[in-house]
Amino acid sequence: MPEQSVPQVRTPEKPQGAPVARSAGETISRRRLLGTAGATGLVLGAAGGAVGYASAPAGATPLTSVGDSRVQFHVKHQPGITQPLQARGHLVAFDLGPGAGRTEAAALLRRWSDTARRLMAGEPSAHGDTGVARDAGPSSLTLTFGFGHSFFGRTGLEKQRPVALDPLPDFSSDHLDKTRSNGDLWVQIGSDDALVAFHALRAVQKDAGSAARVRWQMNGFNRSPGATAHPMTARNLMGQVDGTRNPKPADSDFDQRIFVPEQGEPAWMANGSYAVVRRIRMLLDDWEKLSAKEQEHVIGRRKSDGAPLSGGGETSEMDLEKTDAQGNLVVPFNAHARITRPDQNGGAAMLRRPFSYHDGIGTDGVPDAGLLFICWQADPLRGFVPVQRKLDRGDALTPFVRHEASGLFAVPGGAADGEYVGQALLEG
Repeated sequence: MPEQSVPQVRTPEKPQGAPVARSAGETISRRRLLGTAGATGLVLGAAGGAVGYASAPAGATPLTSVGDSRVQFHVKHQPGITQPLQARGHLVAFDLGPGAGRTEAAALLRRWSDTARRLMAGEPSAHGDTGVARDAGPSSLTLTFGFGHSFFGRTGLEKQRPVALDPLPDFSSDHLDKTRSNGDLWVQIGSDDALVAFHALRAVQKDAGSAARVRWQMNGFNRSPGATAHPMTARNLMGQVDGTRNPKPADSDFDQRIFVPEQGEPAWMANGSYAVVRRIRMLLDDWEKLSAKEQEHVIGRRKSDGAPLSGGGETSEMDLEKTDAQGNLVVPFNAHARITRPDQNGGAAMLRRPFSYHDGIGTDGVPDAGLLFICWQADPLRGFVPVQRKLDRGDALTPFVRHEASGLFAVPGGAADGEYVGQALLEG
């Protein structure tokens, strides 16, 4: 379970009606503006475009800061990759239905893209909307679509299948359930409201119709925005600060590491990325038997604040050579944080954007809980694979986790206005 993850950096919630500061990359939802008396004019969107809104009846109550947060659908890179962690997530894989091929897949991606655009704007879906999210704003909803290795054979598009989509190698720590792995199509849904996320999941399932059937589906969560006194990196279910060394969009080589270049191959993957999805069960009963000090030696970081054991704060550079009075390495040789560092893996880097999960407690009293690991990279053979191979050879965390499901998906770039996700592949 590589260390990197997306920091959950959010502005704490404001009291209802208080002004909410926004950066140039944020937008205000239609419902927020319609719910505020006299709110007219233009709002700068995340993609740099202007959108007009009409005024609302006087006296209407505005949405809270959580509900009014909106992510644009028509952007260069699909939404749900670089956004901050969301409070609720659903991952669902589909297999094409009997007799369905390229034509049916194209029609399905067109429906899904239209639904995603509508729901992310806080609007109902075009057909048979359930009304589950009727009272809520967009709540940072994102929908992200990808193609699995098997999709290309079933649609006659084998020549368009990327080399980077070759199946992942076997790892010694794998205990994979094939029925909950891979799939022709993959959809990632995220939102800061559970009902908004479920509404999107139900809409995607209904849109599939007879063209595709659900292969597997998983549910996840993260800390809610505003739950901490100030923005901070999230924690996982082991209680560890998880995400300190994640690549940041401000890094000079971020796009090179995470996204396929515009002139890359195949052409339909321009501005896209590859998602590795792993269901990693945490053996929490065993983990929680360790003392806090023992847990810190497994990870290589302080549990209280995520700082490296070599000293400093959370973001301080880890001193891999520092020793204690007995001459022992302060950060153990097999510590998870040491092994997953890019400079210990030939520069391999990936953008982690996971969800925690809990699927109940067994009759033996053992929780089925852990991490829905999702990482993004321009090439998984240079991102996820080398890091996981090194973890396989001696990560101190390995005895406390179990990889139970896996998938790899090609996620094309964002859809231009008037187009749908994957159009360059399906109509090229």
